[in-house]
Order: sequence, then structure tokens, then C-alpha cells
Amino acid sequence: MAAIGMRRVFALLFSLGIVCTWLGYGRAQERNKYVGSETCKACHAEEYESFLKHSKKVGSYQSIALMKKELSGSELQGCYKCHTTGYGEPGGFRSEQETPQLKNAGCETCHGPGGTHSETGDKDDIKGKLTMADCDRCHSADRVAAFRYKPLIYGGAH
Repeated sequence: MAAIGMRRVFALLFSLGIVCTWLGYGRAQERNKYVGSETCKACHAEEYESFLKHSKKVGSYQSIALMKKELSGSELQGCYKCHTTGYGEPGGFRSEQETPQLKNAGCETCHGPGGTHSETGDKDDIKGKLTMADCDRCHSADRVAAFRYKPLIYGGAH
């Protein structure tokens, strides 16, 4: 009888642990979500204006829209990965209708989700110093060869 009671207690504790972990994870993901470049503008107005003026990423979704009919589903998903913000990641681009603020490659494409940083203002809550390795996520050697588009560190943004 005592063994059955102990199994129930362990099962309950195990279940409670899973629920607590899941709830904590959900809150962390919700907090550090993609917020869109407009949110960055409030504190980084100069960088934001420079990004709008100089970066080709500002209208990157248009490239997808022009070619969409000619692409297979997997090709389209490959395009979304680099031409939108956060595609395939929690809180990232889902569709033009659901997440219009993320439809182009914006600040968070290079700097990562800005939800936590926009709340705290803490520079440690966002990737500040970018490297060529950050650019290589989209501007890999095969893509540079295919599209003849060389990455520029900072993309003219700042």
C-alpha cells in the first residue's frame, strides 16, 4: 500500500516539474520575442534611419513576392529564412498577414530577438557586436556565388 502511495507522489512531483519547466520556458520565450524594427527605433533612431536609407534588407520580402509563384514550398521556406525576420524560430515571421512587422529582414535578423532588450535596455540582452559569421548565416559562400551578392558588415545600417 505504501509503495502505491509513493509512486503516486513521485508521479505527481514529476508531472509538476514538467509543468513548471514548461511554464517557465514559455514565459522566457514570450519575453524574448521578435518585436520588429519599429520597436528598435525608439532608442536607436539614428541607426534605424540609416538602416531605412542604406540597407537593402528593408524591402527584402519584395524579392520573395516577385518569385513566389516559381518556387517550391521548400525553396520558399529557404527564402523566408533570410528575407524575413525570425522565420522558423519562436515568435518569428509566420506570414505577411500574421506578422507583418517581421516580413522583411530587420534589425533582429542580425541582432537576434529584441523583446527582452526592448524591455530592459540592457546591452547584454541583445547581440551588439556582429561578425562575418553572423552574415554567413544568410550570405554563405554558395548563396554569394549563386546571387553574386557579397555581404557588407552592418549592411550599411550603422
